[in-house]
Amino acid sequence: MMTNGLAVDRRFAPLLSRVAPRGGAGTALATAVTAALLGSLLLAVSAKVQVPFWPVPMTMQSMVVILLGMAYGSRLAVATVGLYLLEGLCGLPVFAGAGAGPAYMAGPTAGYLLGFLLAAGVTGRLAERGWDRNPLTAVAALTIGHALLFVPGVAWLGALFGMEKALAVGLYPFWAATLLKTALGATLLWAAWAALGKQRQG
Repeated sequence: MMTNGLAVDRRFAPLLSRVAPRGGAGTALATAVTAALLGSLLLAVSAKVQVPFWPVPMTMQSMVVILLGMAYGSRLAVATVGLYLLEGLCGLPVFAGAGAGPAYMAGPTAGYLLGFLLAAGVTGRLAERGWDRNPLTAVAALTIGHALLFVPGVAWLGALFGMEKALAVGLYPFWAATLLKTALGATLLWAAWAALGKQRQG
């Protein structure tokens, strides 16, 4: 099945395929490449921008990872996050801190970087099953996505420093921000689909 130039073989087409230009295989490839480049840039920007919050400042990167999954679908979202990680592996300054390169990616944040791929893929799959169309299921999908970020992240920190410290520095300070980003992400998804519906009605 082709929807707006993007191949979709599931019941629900992701948001991107509803707004992307219609066309054949060449248009679909151009759309996917452009979306991946823009998505990786958005991930880099979201990593650098810190929002004052309690108990620690927050970035919007985890929300962006998950929303890319929900908007792009599983395959393109994983490719986009993979491109972002490749940029970091090559030494480009795309991560939250100043570091980059192979050594940085094998350090304490390695589990979270793996979680980016897991979250993008799984939330993309959920979106392809229509979880992004309803506010309640969107909240559930975002919650699952955040869990998939934290589980490998905290597990890797635990392997390096012990689980007590891993929970203290890698999970507990981020509960409040995660709840906020989950609510915000679900609201943005609902607003995007509502705007698309109104546009079609008009």
